[in-house]
Amino acid sequence: MKKFNRIAAQGDIMILKVAELPTNVDEVESEGNHVIVTHSETGHHHVMEREAATLFECKDNELEGFLVVHREAELKHLRPHDTHESIMFDPGVYKIRRQREYTPEGFCRVAD
Repeated sequence: MKKFNRIAAQGDIMILKVAELPTNVDEVESEGNHVIVTHSETGHHHVMEREAATLFECKDNELEGFLVVHREAELKHLRPHDTHESIMFDPGVYKIRRQREYTPEGFCRVAD
């Protein structure tokens, strides 16, 4: 398991520690026992325990979100094989950025 310092990546997301939560965000409802940090096209989501974190989405940018971690928690990739290594987070505020790639048709979200 990796320990988060300032910047990390897991699959198609990049994670940056930031000083505070911006004002242009809305809270995202949890699904079951998890906060789905990012949905995977294959159903193998990147998740954190619901009690440990709150997810927010940007009102004006679908590629960015924010995660407020309330206690030490693990970001897991829900896949039984070829999974991304888990990342341990300390309490704080984190920017979640979906990665993009260039194609002949233009920029698109990276699929994980």
